[in-house]
Amino acid sequence: MGTTVAIIGGGYGGAALAKALDQDFEVVLIDPKDSFEHAVAALRGLVSAPWAERMYYGFDRLLTRGRFVRGRAASVDEDGVTLADGSRIEADFTVLASGSGYPYPAKSGVDDTAEALLQQADTRAQLARAQRVLLIGGGPVGLEFAGEIAEQWPDKQVTVLDSAEDILGGQFLPGLRTALREQLDALGVRLVLGSPLTELPPTAPGLHAPFTAFTDAGEQIAADIWFRCHGVRPNSVALVGALAGAARPDGFVEVDDRLRLQGSARVFAIGDITALPEPKRSKAATDHAVVAAANIRALAAGLPADTAYRPGPAAIIVPLGSTGGASQVPGPDGPVVLDAAATAQYKGGDLLTGRYQELFSAGVPAAS
Repeated sequence: MGTTVAIIGGGYGGAALAKALDQDFEVVLIDPKDSFEHAVAALRGLVSAPWAERMYYGFDRLLTRGRFVRGRAASVDEDGVTLADGSRIEADFTVLASGSGYPYPAKSGVDDTAEALLQQADTRAQLARAQRVLLIGGGPVGLEFAGEIAEQWPDKQVTVLDSAEDILGGQFLPGLRTALREQLDALGVRLVLGSPLTELPPTAPGLHAPFTAFTDAGEQIAADIWFRCHGVRPNSVALVGALAGAARPDGFVEVDDRLRLQGSARVFAIGDITALPEPKRSKAATDHAVVAAANIRALAAGLPADTAYRPGPAAIIVPLGSTGGASQVPGPDGPVVLDAAATAQYKGGDLLTGRYQELFSAGVPAAS
């Protein structure tokens, strides 16, 4: 028998890591979902049925040597994983890549693709009926969702609300925010910033049911439907035995610079589940996968795990529909802001679907 690597979670980090190790290890990929959910495309999938069909990829097309186990991890120890049904997977190395939850529609929150597609279709119909839309959260999700709605239904009145004084929290250049605000204004998107709602709308999110809400500053907002566009939470897995000390009360796990759980030599964590102080985005998860793969290969060969993870500089790509948006990326002399055309080229046009169509083609190696 070869070296077994159990990977808990088939999201961005877990899928990339499984693909990277597939040819040389006995990879067991564990996930409760029946397919990979390309959450980067979820907001466009909500406004467009053809796009919804493009955001799910079966796990059966990911690996050629390894295997996929559909199930939910109940606990992890130094020697493997116990699933919720009581079955056990012994492993030489275990990787927590269980990711995070996020309010629908940025992530579906359901495990079956057919159910997720029906959920999106129902919400799409609710949204299509609405003339006035309130999005609570002025971060990347709220802004991208506003852009998708405005492109699909230019006549809708879209309001983005955030208690912060400006959009897009984080260490970003003023020029990035300026470019996004100008484009949102051109799309007719209204920004209400600097004051929270006195209370959440009285209706369920994603449901067409007119209401009026008020901010602490006394501003009145009338809308027909609303969505929550903030609030990441880790998909925690119970850590037992020597691993228990790595779990934080908030559900995130502490890792060292090799991405190993604190106090462990053979258990790693990557992606959103980690307590690393960086944005929870797909790019970080796939970068983690590269580091974890290198260290697992080294340890399996009897060598030290000497590849350290170093978070990159602040960067973000924020499409506003298929042709708009703005980005901040590293440049030779520091961060630079990219315009709408470059943003569409890098992400907004196809929302990275080409990359994941390639990843989920059995036999095609993971990109380095």
